[in-house]
Amino acid sequence: MTPEHAQLVRSTWPAVAADVDALASRFYRHLFELDGAAAGLFATVDMTAQRAKLARTLGVIVATLDDPDALLPVIGALGKRHVGYGVEQRHYDTVGDALLWALRDTLGTAFTPEVHDAWAEAYTLVASVMRRALVRTNDPAVS
Repeated sequence: MTPEHAQLVRSTWPAVAADVDALASRFYRHLFELDGAAAGLFATVDMTAQRAKLARTLGVIVATLDDPDALLPVIGALGKRHVGYGVEQRHYDTVGDALLWALRDTLGTAFTPEVHDAWAEAYTLVASVMRRALVRTNDPAVS
């Protein structure tokens, strides 16, 4: 992640965090519109609690973007947990699309092409680590 992109993510986070539950609601609503089957992964989940988890996770990611020693173990563990929830490789692209859509909807005109690229890079980093956890869990021979 470039330092410039990390700074753009951090600089837009306060506007997102001001109503992060709304962002999380938009995210899940759009995720389920993009992939109706994904809603099944949340059939027994308390969505109020789930939105709060997403908000906390995003906050940790934003706070540690430029500290790989802190960030990578957190998202690696997150990836391992998501294997148990039934998440598959294909879900990561849809989640990224839903997140960027929710961010654009939340930030409005502040969601410039540069801000889009910064958040997309942050999500790509997170998703790549989580995807590796999925591969490693499904195939222990992979290191």
